[in-house]
Amino acid sequence: MTKVVIVDSDEKTCAAIIGPTGAEHRHLSNRVMRDALAKAGLSFSDISYVVATGYGRINVPFADRQITELTCHARGISSMFPNVRTVIDIGGQDAKGLKIKDGKLTDFIMNDRCAAGTGRFLDVLVDTLGVRVEDLGPLSLKSTQKVVISSLCTIFAQMEIRTRLSQGTPLPDIVAGLHDSIADRVFKMAKKLKIEPDVVFTGGVAKNIGVVKALEAHIGFKIYVPEEPLLTGALGAALIGKEFALKAIAKGEPIHKKELRLDEAATFFQSENS
Repeated sequence: MTKVVIVDSDEKTCAAIIGPTGAEHRHLSNRVMRDALAKAGLSFSDISYVVATGYGRINVPFADRQITELTCHARGISSMFPNVRTVIDIGGQDAKGLKIKDGKLTDFIMNDRCAAGTGRFLDVLVDTLGVRVEDLGPLSLKSTQKVVISSLCTIFAQMEIRTRLSQGTPLPDIVAGLHDSIADRVFKMAKKLKIEPDVVFTGGVAKNIGVVKALEAHIGFKIYVPEEPLLTGALGAALIGKEFALKAIAKGEPIHKKELRLDEAATFFQSENS
């Protein structure tokens, strides 16, 4: 997904947009930025500084700077949860563990080589289960005896689920077992960082209450989830951009390559409209 957050000098969110994803990162970033500007009632010339983050950050033509998503996540989450020490992020492509101290990223670990334990893993398996992905969480809470889903390979997990279904195993018990297997995998990864409270869970999978509860059971701490767990990285990028802009203003310096950025943005916006 492509996300945009606009903040003012007081760190108040003026607009937050979650848009689609796809191969055309440049056009998507332009389109979502334009939607965010319209929502905030602003023009692009009102924006002092743009920070791009995430996998597609190099494809944002009007960005002043590109910063890693880990740094941006740490900044965004710390603004919402000042006492955060550990972050678990499960997105569509990877799972990450972050250690934070005084709002700064101090260490991290991630799994980006296998879909197991990610949103993509769940997206594939819902077809086998015959349910919608948004129904997985509430469904798992109805479980009375979760089953063990031993395989973390997507193909073998599908076979295991089909076997359970053919045996008449209740669907909530299968889903609860699936959530537990994801939580167990992510917990084993994150504990290498020494998990400490407060623990915050972000990414699309954080919207799944079943995975939240399963992670809490493994970790042994309460887990906090932002109101919109998909926006923490974009929020952090916006806050970092605000800090760059205010520092330049305080020193009486021009904001980094502003004129070039505006020229590029104007050209790109025009090409999108043509």
